[in-house]
Amino acid sequence: MNLVHEPGLSFDTVALVCRVIEACRDAAVSQEAYLCDLDRAIGDGDHGTNMRRGLEALAAERQLLSAMPLSDAMIAAGTILVMNIGGAAGPLYGTLLLETGKGLSAGQIPFPQAFLQAVGAVAQRGRSSPGDKTLLDVLVPLSEALVKQTDMRCLAEEIQGFADMTIDMKAVRGRASFLGERSIGHMDPGAASCALFATTVCHELMETARS
Repeated sequence: MNLVHEPGLSFDTVALVCRVIEACRDAAVSQEAYLCDLDRAIGDGDHGTNMRRGLEALAAERQLLSAMPLSDAMIAAGTILVMNIGGAAGPLYGTLLLETGKGLSAGQIPFPQAFLQAVGAVAQRGRSSPGDKTLLDVLVPLSEALVKQTDMRCLAEEIQGFADMTIDMKAVRGRASFLGERSIGHMDPGAASCALFATTVCHELMETARS
C-alpha cells in the first residue's frame, strides 16, 4: 500500500486530511510530557511543548487545509509549522512538508518519491545524516520503506524501532552534541516525535482503507 496517491485517491481526501491532522494533534497533546522528558535529558526540555503548539496551530486550520489539493495543503501546513514550532524542529518539520508539497505540485511524481526528495532537503537544512541522532534516523528508513511500497501494517510496526535505535547513538548535531558521550543512552526527542506522528498517520490511513 502506498502512503498517498494523487490524483486518484479512492477515499474522501477532505475527511482524511482532517482526521490525520486531528490524530496528530491528539498525539502531540497526549505525549507532550513524554517528549519534554526526552528533551530534558539531552536538550532544552521543551520539544513536547513546541510540537503540541505546532500541531494545535495546524488543527486550527484543518478545514481550510482539507479543502486544498494535497500538494497545496502540505505547503501551507509546512508554513504553519515553521511559524509555530519553536527551536530547530520547526524549520525541519516545515521543510519536510513544504518540499513534499512542492514535489507533488511541480514534478507530478508519486508521494513516496516526493517524500524521499523532501527528506533529502531536511538533511541539507539540518546539515545532518542518518546516524547523527536526529529525526533523520526515522525519516530516512521511513522514506526508503515508502519507495519500496512496504506494507502499511508492517511499516507502522517498524517505525518506533527506528527511533529506538537513536538511544545507542552519540549526538553530533544540535544541543545534545555538546554532551558528547553522555548523549548515549537517551532517545533523540526529534526522532521520537517523528516516529509518533508517522505511526499515527499510518494508523489513520489503515483505518480509512478499512472503511
